[in-house]
Amino acid sequence: MTPKTNVNMVVAGLLVAMFIGALDVTIVATATPHIIADLHGESLFSWVFAVYTLTTCVAVPIFGKLADLFGRKAVFAIGIGLFILGSILCGAAQSMTELIWFRALQGIGAGALGPVCFTVIGDLFSGKQRGKMMGVFTSVWSVAGLLGPLIGGYFVDQVSWRWIFYINVPIGAAALLLVTVFLHQPIERRAKKIDYLGALTFTVSFSALLYALLSGGSDHPWDSPLIVGLFAASAVFLLLFLWIEKRAEEPMMPLSIFRIRVMNVTNISGFLTFSITTGLTVYAPIWIQSVLGISATSSGLIVMPMSLAWPLAANIAGRLMYRIGVKASIVFGSCLVVAGSIWLAALQINSPYVYWIGILVIIGLGMGSVATPSTVVVQSVVGWEKRGVANASSMLMRALGQTVGIAVFGTIYNQHVTTLGSKSELAAGMHAVFLLMCGIAIVNLLAVLLLPKHRNVIAQQQSV
Repeated sequence: MTPKTNVNMVVAGLLVAMFIGALDVTIVATATPHIIADLHGESLFSWVFAVYTLTTCVAVPIFGKLADLFGRKAVFAIGIGLFILGSILCGAAQSMTELIWFRALQGIGAGALGPVCFTVIGDLFSGKQRGKMMGVFTSVWSVAGLLGPLIGGYFVDQVSWRWIFYINVPIGAAALLLVTVFLHQPIERRAKKIDYLGALTFTVSFSALLYALLSGGSDHPWDSPLIVGLFAASAVFLLLFLWIEKRAEEPMMPLSIFRIRVMNVTNISGFLTFSITTGLTVYAPIWIQSVLGISATSSGLIVMPMSLAWPLAANIAGRLMYRIGVKASIVFGSCLVVAGSIWLAALQINSPYVYWIGILVIIGLGMGSVATPSTVVVQSVVGWEKRGVANASSMLMRALGQTVGIAVFGTIYNQHVTTLGSKSELAAGMHAVFLLMCGIAIVNLLAVLLLPKHRNVIAQQQSV
């Protein structure tokens, strides 16, 4: 007889795992000067962040599929085990090159945390309870965004930068213990066929794409043979991946999930909206500091209103979405993102600081109203055996939106800014970026209007 799952203990373990995965995205930035001073290799440091993003993105769909094949607990244990091992190695790194390689390993482990945690919540809860729990888990990212700089600053000032990695060990071990001991789910005993060729071609395609996006325009010109070749290789291997998936007995990413309108719309929305929020976190501090002339501390704190408004709206949306309707919540949130983006595009050089607070609160409320219902509805349109893949595809599109957004926004910005000290050029470059964000927000609103009505969304609770 299968032991009964202790839901509260499992949820606690998943929250802890999500927290350290989210925290690691923000905490490292605080220690940048000290890491460079200790390990040198300043020219390589950007890859400490970039390689983590790259390996996480590539690992997400692979772990999502493995969770469907071999069970959530086993894949969670592997993922957090790799994350802990990567953290230990990062803390012990003796050169920048070593740190980059170890961050790659850490990113692979982090790629399992998001899809598996959300999938387990989808397994344990249904209906209104699932919406509430997704709101809570969405809040973890905002809390980590607020606490990351503070925790990182404390370790750097009081102990050593190495402890921003070592702290993951006891916390990760606690999460591993809680989930592996208290989560019990039946596993179907049958031969599993792993889609090795699909995983390989997907990895090559997206690694080439992400490397091109992360290094294009900065390390290499966009029209350089290397970047053009990377894009071409990505396209070729993507086509090969799709060809393999059509014929695989147990495809890594079943193409049938992309015949579901809800999946397609929410993935497009995730790609678009997360590109906007990532652009805001980059360019809002630049505007505050360079255009308004306000201190670096104030500019660094400017994204806090969005970080607070997002989880607030996520929790409210999670509780109300089954009452007002999934589509209504997503459309309402998208309207708020459009309103905030229009205000953003209308900013002038002399616009007061308080305008930024209003803009970020509105967009944060909008994102919270979009992200939680989108995550819940993705889990509602597939069966248990494809829930991991569905979650992974959603997370992949959001991460890809962030990466593509930064690349496109950076290219537009650099076309306008030729003199860093010119306030007018800086403002013109960011205004062009803000106009594009506004256009993206409008396209997103048009896209989510294609969602079926609430009752039709829930009626698609099926295996595909």
